[in-house]
Amino acid sequence: MADGPTVAVGSTDEHGDVLVDSEGMSLYLFTQDEEGTSTCYGDCEDAWPPLTVEGDPSAGSDVTASLGTAERDDGSMQVTAEGWPLYYYAADSEPGDTEGQGVGDVWFLLTPDGTQVEGGEGSATTTTDDGSGGGGY
Repeated sequence: MADGPTVAVGSTDEHGDVLVDSEGMSLYLFTQDEEGTSTCYGDCEDAWPPLTVEGDPSAGSDVTASLGTAERDDGSMQVTAEGWPLYYYAADSEPGDTEGQGVGDVWFLLTPDGTQVEGGEGSATTTTDDGSGGGGY
């Protein structure tokens, strides 16, 4: 594991400040999980690897979410933020990638306080000027 906090805050163009690992890789929550319990195993785990630690996770200075751990079926300890188990997205290849945002409408980035980031899928989403009319629902 790299030096530095287990969970930090990174800035993205599309989604603002989000939780990342010590290398700057985006972290996600899965809305099908139950608080403190991962339900992502098998093929799901291959696409969405868990963020695991030995010992207690540490938070960067801008992280306001409460961090903890949840035991996985294999005995490893998965990092949680506000009770949500944290995951990587296998298709994110470098720091700052956010390709997992909104996938299946169940995978979401997290804000520094541990709440889910609203919005569509991945870095193809650009919603920086949202208030100028047109295209309503």
